[in-house]
Amino acid sequence: MFFSIIIPLYNRPQEIDELLNSLTKQTYLQFEVLVIEDGSKNDAKVIVDRYADRLDVRYFFKPNEGQGFARNYGFERAKGDYFVIFDSDCLIPGDYLETVKDYLFDHNLDAYGGPDAAHQTFTPVQKAISYAMTSPFTTGGIRGNKKHMGQFHPRSFNMGVSREVWENVGGFILTRLGEDIEYSIRIHKSGYKIGLIPAAKVFHKRRTSFAQFYKQLHFFGRARINIYKHFPSELKLVHFFPAAFTCFVMFTLIINIVYWPLAYLCNFILLLFLMLNFFHSWQVNKSIKVAFLSVIAAFIQLTAYGLGFMQDFIKRVVFKQQ
Repeated sequence: MFFSIIIPLYNRPQEIDELLNSLTKQTYLQFEVLVIEDGSKNDAKVIVDRYADRLDVRYFFKPNEGQGFARNYGFERAKGDYFVIFDSDCLIPGDYLETVKDYLFDHNLDAYGGPDAAHQTFTPVQKAISYAMTSPFTTGGIRGNKKHMGQFHPRSFNMGVSREVWENVGGFILTRLGEDIEYSIRIHKSGYKIGLIPAAKVFHKRRTSFAQFYKQLHFFGRARINIYKHFPSELKLVHFFPAAFTCFVMFTLIINIVYWPLAYLCNFILLLFLMLNFFHSWQVNKSIKVAFLSVIAAFIQLTAYGLGFMQDFIKRVVFKQQ
């Protein structure tokens, strides 16, 4: 099996350097790499060229259209039997392609996704953010989990599709705002087999600050409504949880001002939730500092997603605005 690894890139030369370096350590060598520079002002051509003697790598520069269409650009130029998509802020374990190749041969998947994890070199903030996105006490717990709810939808930080899928289903029709979920739903509806490869993990840096994390999760909340506009049946009760949590936090703040007796109960529920995140993160990460930061990250994740979700739900669903 020959893999084509497709990486969209926008103004992140340092990230692509680290990602390409991790790919030089793969135990399975039948792959090429396509770096699609999506109109960056700070391009990475010089960095990519440094790997020409260690990787079968090709660099392309195109006008900025967004990551979904950048991936399509790569699909059109890929030579592989299977297309693998990574975000530029990932590090890839050395046995990743070997693991994927063996699993695909055994299970005959037309498309797949894998989980993400925090690398030991990540900062405490990055580890806390990674925890918040995979914790059982937040909506992140269903990402990359063998017990996911409903159909499994691969995410574009760690996703693969066969050439046959691309030739028959096409590529991304959205360039952002849930483009990976929309694509996987379309693959499902076309009758192709999608599955999770639990061992095919990547180390996903995500964001390096809580401010960036808030902006990203607010965007994710809006993206869920964008998916709903294309596939109404894909809006599940679980997707309302961050919005419900956000409303509960607002209610708790108000009730602390106007009615103390009820505030005790609300404060206890909120404190219990935060403490569950703290102690679970402490157990997982073996660090009190990361555990404390995980409480902040979990709070940001739910409220940012909830606010983005409510913003576009009111605007696009209630008031029917474009």
